[in-house]
Amino acid sequence: MAVVMKQRGYLAEAIDAVKSLRHLCPRQSQESLDNILLDLYKASGRTKEEIELLKHKLRKIYLGEAFHGKATKRARSHGRKIHVSVRQETSRVLGNLAWAYMQQRNYMAAEVVYRKAQMIDPDANKACNLALCLIEQSRLADAEVVLGDVLAGRYQARDQQDGKIVRKVEELLARIMARTSPPGGGRAGDDGRRGDDDDWVENEMLALLDVAVKQWAAPYRKSNRRLPVFEEISPICREQMAC
Repeated sequence: MAVVMKQRGYLAEAIDAVKSLRHLCPRQSQESLDNILLDLYKASGRTKEEIELLKHKLRKIYLGEAFHGKATKRARSHGRKIHVSVRQETSRVLGNLAWAYMQQRNYMAAEVVYRKAQMIDPDANKACNLALCLIEQSRLADAEVVLGDVLAGRYQARDQQDGKIVRKVEELLARIMARTSPPGGGRAGDDGRRGDDDDWVENEMLALLDVAVKQWAAPYRKSNRRLPVFEEISPICREQMAC
């Protein structure tokens, strides 16, 4: 019903329908309902709610609740059935979260999340988005380095979209060339300002960066162990880290 309402343009009504009726649906369908809500939030420009739901999906991953405790799930991509691992799903959700931050023009937060997504499961598309994020912060040299890695084949292109990736890289390089002519290309101005979510990004991701990467080396299993990259840090812990 929500999908039909979305097709007819009743986005707000579709969101209300999913929220009010989802408690009647079985547990196995909750992930699908989350994905429908994410599409509706994105289509209606409700970025703040989209970000909160993406964070909720990340919390489910670090609690071991993703894929109902399994290491992989079956999905469809361009009509093909594929197996998606927890690692791939985490990187995908992080990429969506970073893009949502981009829509808020919170480029500092977007950059950190993109870099974490690339450390978990790198691909060329997210690398291009990271380069775009750096361009928006006027960090053109850093963006060129990322795009150079893409052209050098250091990232895998998903779903055989290599041609699209090359065109995207060319477009971004053209933007860099257009912005290199004015003198004094400094770092981020107002567009790189800090937002309300920067504390969440820095505390939950940057401070525990090295530990999180090591955790991914171990095989996934459902347990009480939380992935540090998504750890909800209490005020006491934040004070300890500040010291």
